[in-house]
Amino acid sequence: MKTKLPGIGTTIFTVMSKLAADVGAINLSQGYPDFNAPAELIDLLSQYMRDGYNQYPPMSGVEALRAQVREKCERLYGCAADAEHEITITSGATEAIFVAVQAMIHAGDDVIVLDPAYDSYDPAVTMAGGTVQHVPLVAPDFSVDWDRVRAAIKPNTRLLMVNSPHNPTATVFDATDLDALELLLQDFDLHIVSDEVYEHMVFDGAPHQSLLTRPALASRAFVISSFGKTYHATGWKVAYCVAPAVLTAEFRKVHQFVTFTTHTPTQWALATYMERHPEHYAELAEFYQAKRDLFRAELVASGFRLLPSAGTYFQLADYSAFGNEPDVDFVRYLTTEVKVAAIPVSVFYKESSQDAIIRFCFAKDDDTLREAASRLRGISR
Repeated sequence: MKTKLPGIGTTIFTVMSKLAADVGAINLSQGYPDFNAPAELIDLLSQYMRDGYNQYPPMSGVEALRAQVREKCERLYGCAADAEHEITITSGATEAIFVAVQAMIHAGDDVIVLDPAYDSYDPAVTMAGGTVQHVPLVAPDFSVDWDRVRAAIKPNTRLLMVNSPHNPTATVFDATDLDALELLLQDFDLHIVSDEVYEHMVFDGAPHQSLLTRPALASRAFVISSFGKTYHATGWKVAYCVAPAVLTAEFRKVHQFVTFTTHTPTQWALATYMERHPEHYAELAEFYQAKRDLFRAELVASGFRLLPSAGTYFQLADYSAFGNEPDVDFVRYLTTEVKVAAIPVSVFYKESSQDAIIRFCFAKDDDTLREAASRLRGISR
């Protein structure tokens, strides 16, 4: 059979989570919490289902939820997006990324992706008929070389994919990165897909540098975020995209034929919870920073060299003290023998990285993190 995605198999997240379940390992691989969403949010979901909010909502999303997104964006980023024409609720951020790419890319168009990159970017471009140009981030701090990005832009380059806070490296943009993006948009006819699903997980008092804070960037961007990440409910698969009206119109043309719309009672529950508890996302950075600090402290006596984690709920670790085997083999060893699952960072690259670096997820109960760290400290090779 002729395939549209040659070389694409089952995603590494599914592979490692299944392996962890099969062998009874602590799963620090796939990025989801092992604790529940807020109890009141779950009660609201049940309430809305019982009250009959179970039929199709508007294709663009429940009005009340879009209004809450608008208020949040204005409060945090000074962006007064039009809830009717510039905000769309989607069935997860992966759908939003896919839809944005399909809306913008035609056969023969180029898209720039910064490696390492989340694994849904390339397939979305390929299925749209585009070509991905990979620009690696700069080791050891995984910063963006904006001169190299500029040099990669061709006459047919139509889209740039950015991600901050960044999965898998846990780095974040600062103001100089947004300055560099503004200069690019002055010189080139580009649009941006900005993956900001970890927007509320930026640590050590730093602000999240959303593209929505800069009108020149917001006017050319699809800014995507995730309710699932923010409210500890990744399995609900609810997200949103903020984009100018002209881009949103194209986005919705595709969205209506992908999922059409998103689970109705979940949207109502999120809208009500956001209205009642804006402190939830305001306090999320502190919540996850405490978990980061606990996990890092527990691993001080291990053989791992921990890289900085400025955002997300991920921690990169250099395992070179334990040997030089490929990271895919090392995480399999960790999962089957140490009983702690992680993700190999090489899978996030087009050209496999040779660095001995793996990714842990610390969105777990504190006791889970302590037990995982105890097992990791016990490695002797």
